[in-house]
Amino acid sequence: MLLVLSGIPGTGKSTLARALSRRLGAVYLRVDTVEAALLNAGHAGITVEGYATAYAIAADNLALGLNVVADCVNPVAETREAWAEVAREAGARLVNVEVVCSDGAEHRRRVESRHADATAHAGHWSPPDWEAVAKWPYQPWQTPVVRVDTARDPVTELSDRLLTEPKSI
Repeated sequence: MLLVLSGIPGTGKSTLARALSRRLGAVYLRVDTVEAALLNAGHAGITVEGYATAYAIAADNLALGLNVVADCVNPVAETREAWAEVAREAGARLVNVEVVCSDGAEHRRRVESRHADATAHAGHWSPPDWEAVAKWPYQPWQTPVVRVDTARDPVTELSDRLLTEPKSI
């Protein structure tokens, strides 16, 4: 299974993705980590490279029969279709989960209190500030997606629901 968690920064994707990865014994693949590594290796102006690398890593792990949980903003139809293609080529089930935080004050608090992960992101990468997140270009979904709201329910409850409700996963 390829489980892709999408949404703008600060919604709780990474927290939920890590919890799901642990519960499933799945590979955890964070596009921010890939992009940080590329920037720290001297690449400038990262555009599609981070996602392209993540698709390849996901495909390798799916080919091994492993479940993959991808953690990414995934803001446009092109990236969403690329993840779908990775799943199709691997013969894996694709589950798209859109993670939102409906409480604007809580969302802003999360964004403003985030710190770059010292081990994975030290160097040239840092998380976006609230101004950037508030203007983030994010296209509405045109394909089926499971939507979860991290402002309403704790991560443990959300991960339980995603793993036990047939309509979810």
